[in-house]
Amino acid sequence: MADKASRGLVVYGDGLARFIDKSHANLHSLASRGCCGFLSLPYSPPSESEDSRIVREFAQLLDACEASPNGGDNTADVEYQKCLMPTISERFMGMRSAIITNNSRLKAFGGKLGFTMLQLSDLLDNGHAVAESARDVLAPELLKLLGFQDGKTSETNPFDLVFIHVGDGEKNGQKDTEYVNNLVGGLMHIADPRSEIGSRLHMSLVMSYGSVSEDDDPSLSVLTSKDEDKSDLSLIFPRQSYTMKGQNLRNDVRHHSPMLIAQWQNGVTRKDAAEAFSFNDFKEHGAGLTIPADRFVHEIAFKLWKAPKYGA
Repeated sequence: MADKASRGLVVYGDGLARFIDKSHANLHSLASRGCCGFLSLPYSPPSESEDSRIVREFAQLLDACEASPNGGDNTADVEYQKCLMPTISERFMGMRSAIITNNSRLKAFGGKLGFTMLQLSDLLDNGHAVAESARDVLAPELLKLLGFQDGKTSETNPFDLVFIHVGDGEKNGQKDTEYVNNLVGGLMHIADPRSEIGSRLHMSLVMSYGSVSEDDDPSLSVLTSKDEDKSDLSLIFPRQSYTMKGQNLRNDVRHHSPMLIAQWQNGVTRKDAAEAFSFNDFKEHGAGLTIPADRFVHEIAFKLWKAPKYGA
């Protein structure tokens, strides 16, 4: 743990994991510095729309699926359910949080959960979403929201945790992935380990596969060879923890195409042996292994001193 409370930034590349290639050097550099692993998701409902998937999977990251029983398709449903889900501030010791997204359904959903909702045009002049602006303009603007500016850490900060959601599925996959690559490069440059920001910024990069089916690439399975063994001996092996919630078995766990996650905070997160931001490298060398996506926000809150213990 850091000797002072950290401030968290989550860059979420929605549906962009399949577009990562060798040219995205900044993504691979972050993976080589940090701790890497997977966030498991449940299976998607039949005939789910893309907007519903976006809200449902983001709700998983926030452990807030109860607030969106129909995946966010119906704003009235979210309004009805909001009383059942405390705000992010109420859940995590007054944590001030923001989500930056241009998706209208996600903006409505996040607002009901007590997040301050922003869009790129609030941070960029004329809302220019080009790769250069991600590195040179958006990266410092994001850090300002957390109280980091000119290499210094302010004692006052508008937010403790900021999510930025980037991704429009396969429509702009290559372009959006390049945008995230440049944004990560800009953030890593500013949060240089030699600066005081590096030890106070807890940065997470999450990349999902977007819309997938059971017939998608079987090589993207988090199951180990012993898990896939159908012999009677396989019954003696304990279940992996991501398949459980408390003492109950999760019956809808999707074992393939998980979210990929790399986390880095200088002097705080451990470094594993991963050298590339890729499924195969994370499975072979990642120290983070697999956790359910709905535990993610609890882990982050703990790192920001907004939860008394992990999983609380």
